[in-house]
Amino acid sequence: MASLFEAYITNLGKYNEGELVGETLKFPTTTEEVQGLLKRIGVDGVRYEEFFITSFDGDVLGLYDYLSEYENLDELNHLACLLSELDQGDLEKFEAVIDSGEHTSSVADLINLAQNLDCYTFFPDIESDEDLGRYCMEDVDIPDALRDYFDYEAYGRDIRIEADGHFAPGGYVLNNGGKFIEYYHGIEDIPAEHKVFAFPQLSVREQMAAYKEIIDGSSLEGYRKIAKKEHEER
Repeated sequence: MASLFEAYITNLGKYNEGELVGETLKFPTTTEEVQGLLKRIGVDGVRYEEFFITSFDGDVLGLYDYLSEYENLDELNHLACLLSELDQGDLEKFEAVIDSGEHTSSVADLINLAQNLDCYTFFPDIESDEDLGRYCMEDVDIPDALRDYFDYEAYGRDIRIEADGHFAPGGYVLNNGGKFIEYYHGIEDIPAEHKVFAFPQLSVREQMAAYKEIIDGSSLEGYRKIAKKEHEER
């Protein structure tokens, strides 16, 4: 399955310690890919359990403008899987709708939008009021001698305002009044095959080494606190 967007996953604990450790994860993804990445950046569920997303990139125009640093990986993957099922026309329609700012307040909104694209009509390559006016007048019976005198821009502007349409980079989109159904309510609605988050599977030796590092680190930190307190009391 082709990658639609990607996120740079960063170890939060390491970041708080002054070290940037991360790696790019491409979506859609798999549990195995997530586990491998988390292991490589040190988020093993023992020493470090938290991560955040430093940045997004991808081929879905404008999508990363509506994604934040603490998004849920299962939700992101579910969104990517839904988008991967769209044909090129519907994907362009999705891009146009999010460019208008509708249904973009959360990944849940974006997931629901991907499943309700029939509520919108998209006209590719219509990017101005004049384009819209000319398109809408194509089937109107006007003598050719008068067409050059017609104000297509003003006509198109009136149509856009009345329909509350929006010009996006790829064309013109408007809500056609269809019933928008909220299919997605939370992570419990994500199909099992789209869920990918899991900490790495550590061997017994790796687990022992992780716990030893925690114990040693705790002891060292405790020693530092005692030494600091004694120094302050002198």
